Amino acid sequence: MVTSKPKKSDADASFSSVEKFVEKPNLETAQSYLDEGCYFWNSGMFVFKTSVFLKELQLQSPDLVTAVEAAREHSTQDLDFIRIDKNTFAQAPNISIDYALMEKSKNVVCVSLDAGWSDVGDWKSFSDLNDKDASGNSFIGDSIDLGSTNTLVFSRDKLVATLGVDNLMIINTPDAILVADKNQAQQVKSIITQIEKQKRKEHLQHREIYRPWGCYDAIDDGDRYQVNLIRVKPGGSLSLQIHHHRAEHWIVVKGTALVQKGNEEYLLSENESTYIPVGIAHRLSNPGKIPLEIVEVQSGSYLEEDDVVRLEDSYGRS
Repeated sequence: MVTSKPKKSDADASFSSVEKFVEKPNLETAQSYLDEGCYFWNSGMFVFKTSVFLKELQLQSPDLVTAVEAAREHSTQDLDFIRIDKNTFAQAPNISIDYALMEKSKNVVCVSLDAGWSDVGDWKSFSDLNDKDASGNSFIGDSIDLGSTNTLVFSRDKLVATLGVDNLMIINTPDAILVADKNQAQQVKSIITQIEKQKRKEHLQHREIYRPWGCYDAIDDGDRYQVNLIRVKPGGSLSLQIHHHRAEHWIVVKGTALVQKGNEEYLLSENESTYIPVGIAHRLSNPGKIPLEIVEVQSGSYLEEDDVVRLEDSYGRS
């Protein structure tokens, strides 16, 4: 991103008026800018008043403003969050601020900054910032290596062993594992595109999902089952709900659970379990002072979250 041939502003000599903003110039153009030496490279940091930004965006990209405003008008309140309407927002142009506004606006100034800078925009940049051993490797998390060079290993939840590899990035998270040549770091977006084309879910949500009452970790799943580790905060309570297509088995591994099942209400201690049949109203709560952890096994013909019918909810989601 380049701001070209800035001119000194009359109002303040520390600012420069931007003659032209060029987003992602091609290699030949970018090289000519560097050779001339009178251009500034944009770090991607923008400062503006909201009112000025909206006024300028309305002037330069009115279609974008119209679509986003429509999505806001159809939004819903979810606790402390405002959830905009998904279908309406999808009508907004898929465009960055650089193309939608900065390349078009004449109301832009810049301030030069003489400092080291990295936006850590890919895993190679992340690797460059980390300490390295004598062979140029960075190991973060549980790892064992024999004879590798210039390699980054980042592991969150399991051992990663490397043997004689070179210039690789190995990124292990609960959601997915990435193995790539460092020279291909900028191509990770292409993997996301393939995930979308295959209608997978890894780009939409993490394996561990947070809710107002706590969180759950989707440990395993198959054609007709899913296993979750559910953590409920002290005093937290899931909604009173039913499922039309799945049954659930709950096993308490830590803390005390208060279970409402149909007209019954009872406590479960560690190593005790219960079964929730299909179509039965149920609720899980934590009446204790320590976090509640249960292993939940779902089984049935359909296991997606839109099978949840909330009857009552402490967080306004029913």
